[in-house]
Amino acid sequence: MEGPLSPDRDPEPDDRRVVCHVDMDCFYAACERLREPALTDEPLVVGMGYEPSEDIGAVATASYEAREYGVESAMPISEALELLPRKVDAARDDDLSVADAGFYRPVDMDFYESVSHDVRGLLHDAVETADPDGTVREVSIDEAYLDVSAVGWTDARAFAADLRERIEASAGVTASVGVASNMSTAKVASDHDKPDGLVVVRPDEVRAFLAPLPVDELHGVGPVTEAELRSRGRAIYRHARGVDDREVEPVGKPKSLSSEKALSTTDEGVTKRELVERLAVEVADRARSKGALYKTIGVKVVTPPFDVHTRARSLPGPVDDPDLVEEVARDLLAEFDDDRVRKLGVRVSNLDFAAADQPSLASWERDEETEQTVSEHTRGEAGRDTRGQTTFGDFDA
Repeated sequence: MEGPLSPDRDPEPDDRRVVCHVDMDCFYAACERLREPALTDEPLVVGMGYEPSEDIGAVATASYEAREYGVESAMPISEALELLPRKVDAARDDDLSVADAGFYRPVDMDFYESVSHDVRGLLHDAVETADPDGTVREVSIDEAYLDVSAVGWTDARAFAADLRERIEASAGVTASVGVASNMSTAKVASDHDKPDGLVVVRPDEVRAFLAPLPVDELHGVGPVTEAELRSRGRAIYRHARGVDDREVEPVGKPKSLSSEKALSTTDEGVTKRELVERLAVEVADRARSKGALYKTIGVKVVTPPFDVHTRARSLPGPVDDPDLVEEVARDLLAEFDDDRVRKLGVRVSNLDFAAADQPSLASWERDEETEQTVSEHTRGEAGRDTRGQTTFGDFDA
């Protein structure tokens, strides 16, 4: 039977619904302490891909004690070790303090799954007892939502408190529980008073509870979204109400100009060269019509199925030289003479609109090293292609 928390349903807001979000506190670290009680209250880091005595891998979980030293989830182990050395290393190094060192353990997912299995059993038992029509929605190894609407708001806090006690007593780990009339608010509530917290937000308290919180406490709002909302949130709020006093102004100058064209997948050299030559002419004409000089000329080659390769060459200075665009594009394409391609593109970038007098190429001496250099400014913008070269972030596949 479809439960109230089924993702296929979009129910109307219901103040009678009681939703609990159960979130285990530093679950991997808690499991390690369950197995090794001496780690309790000690700074503890659990690393994914970590091996004892090594500095490889990434932080999967950092205990609250370790977080006080700046260690965070997803941080490289090597960086964590700079902030929080291992106890064993500190004991051997007079320059390190044992008191300001911690313990490191590798991830043991089988063990964590076994503990999670015990917790899930407790959650299902609690719901079946309190609300036969209730629902358990398991989200991850350490997180679940419970719909226990039959409990009612009068007994919601007592149910959640009893649930936390049962988890700690039977499974040996602690959980924070948030209670609200919807899933998103319950999620925020469970994070609000960690660790070992219990926060109940009644239906008439939801707006007052959420209003003062920073936007990044909302589920699904990461650092990038938070920055975007901080910079644009007020404007979006005003625009949604029809308030917009901006004046119509022309857009800024482009940073690059490109032309691309798909073709039937082919490895025929003449077909590829002729297309690149046409694209080079189009791009050079567009640059001239806009009064733009260019310092970089590049090509894009898309090979089956959708692998994107880019190559670029930097010039000694800005030019307006259609013949040069065509020549460089052909030279860069030569690397792919034997490849089957499905799309080609030519691009000029590092544009300069300021120069009125167009310098000629003859005024420069281009050395061989400059001609063969792939423009370094493209590195890191859109990952590496299948040949280990970097791609342009603003070249659409």
